[in-house]
Amino acid sequence: MSAPTLAPTTPPSRAALRRWGPVAVAAVVWWSLYHWNRPFWDWVMFDVVGLTEGSRLGDSLHFFFYDVTKISLLLTGVIYLVTILRSFMSVERTRALLGGRRQGFGNVAASGLGVVTPFCSCSAVPVFIGFVAAGVPLGVTLSFLIASPMINEVAIVLLFGLFGWKITALYIGFGLVIATVAGMVLGKLNLERWVEPFVFETKLRGKVIDPSAGLSWDDRLQMAREEVVAILRKVWPYLLVGIGIGAAIHGWAPQDWFATHATGWWGVPLAVVIGVPLYSNAAGVLPLVEALHDKGLPMGTVLAFMMSVVALSMPEMILLRRVLKPQLIATYVGVVASGILLTGFLFNAIL
Repeated sequence: MSAPTLAPTTPPSRAALRRWGPVAVAAVVWWSLYHWNRPFWDWVMFDVVGLTEGSRLGDSLHFFFYDVTKISLLLTGVIYLVTILRSFMSVERTRALLGGRRQGFGNVAASGLGVVTPFCSCSAVPVFIGFVAAGVPLGVTLSFLIASPMINEVAIVLLFGLFGWKITALYIGFGLVIATVAGMVLGKLNLERWVEPFVFETKLRGKVIDPSAGLSWDDRLQMAREEVVAILRKVWPYLLVGIGIGAAIHGWAPQDWFATHATGWWGVPLAVVIGVPLYSNAAGVLPLVEALHDKGLPMGTVLAFMMSVVALSMPEMILLRRVLKPQLIATYVGVVASGILLTGFLFNAIL
């Protein structure tokens, strides 16, 4: 009688290579695409197509294609990483970290978390979905959503380089206050009914993941791939429309007119009204902020403009429409804009 034949097993080293090899290749490809995104579109728009750099049409088209690529890459990377992180967290642990009974502490923690994340307003949307789906209170999540694009390491470094540590410290402080207080106010209003239902229904493979579920790394990586595809399908049309609006305005932004007409008390609300339709991140808007300040605009006015561009841009509102109903978007804009207006007036009064 012959001995039973055992099925061959894959050596651990080969299994690890099979699992992490594609991830490593994808990471290198992602980083290369992100790193060479601007040089590539510079070459295509200005060398191949022959558009003039600095022209309205050239800048608008360059902005559109560059940002579509950049934000698509950011969304892909953020969704992938956040989904893997979510697979380690239970609803209870997430609530304990950013929610629970002490709503104020949760808002402060979420605002601080937003500061240390390098996400623009568009890439914060999948994180918002992940937080709400994991059970984090809406007000706490909105504190993160406000702080993430408004205060990040890029803004901090550039502000310090352009205006010094005092302006940078004031900006960080006021930004944290806006994100924390706005999130607390919005949380007290009980606006969950104005969040799109699919956000609360979003779960990893149809269920809330608990660390005790014994998921393998293969499961986690598969979930991340599935989540990237699912969310990109939902936000893709809004992404194109939002960046298209930003690109159209980007080439025709009335910088000189703005610098001439925004020097009175009305300058702060005018800065917010003009800043909302624009789309940029901190790195994109700060050179304009510097130019406007050099032309004589008060610091509070230009920083209110910057805050409205990065935290309340119309393209961001279009993207948020996929997860928030119009009533909540209007309330969100009103509360955050009030904080930005107050910050602008206070900056102008003390500087």
